Amino acid sequence: MEEGLKERVLGKLQKLSSRAEDCTGDIRRKALKALEGDSEAAEWVVSRLVEEKYVDDLRYASAFSREKASIQGWGPVKIRFQLRSKGISDDVISEALGEVDSDRASSRLEKLLAEKYRTLAGDPAAKLKLLKFGLTRGYDYDTLRPVVEEIVAPDKSN
Repeated sequence: MEEGLKERVLGKLQKLSSRAEDCTGDIRRKALKALEGDSEAAEWVVSRLVEEKYVDDLRYASAFSREKASIQGWGPVKIRFQLRSKGISDDVISEALGEVDSDRASSRLEKLLAEKYRTLAGDPAAKLKLLKFGLTRGYDYDTLRPVVEEIVAPDKSN
């Protein structure tokens, strides 16, 4: 392999990484593809990008966690699963999840479940469906149960 190819791939990935966050796993796959499967050259590129702070798994995991929790309403279980699938370590994931604003995430969960409940008006299985919906969003049962109970409780103003 020509030495110039590694440098060109490094430059291309530096440019990409300066515009959007990537984790080391994603960058490694991009480098391997660009370097036609040369794993030694790809590792060299990845290590340079990490050294130069173009790629940082904690920075990536933190941004990913905040975005998925606040914008898409994902819970910690789903976020952890997705980050693990990208090869990010459990320690880094735990630290990133610790940066998520729990009050905002709880508010987002309540809003999502309330919106879903409106679509289930009159459904005798609404409570079960809300629990399933929340579980698929990545929340654990102990977090979901009190929120669902509050939403499906009969109107207290009567």
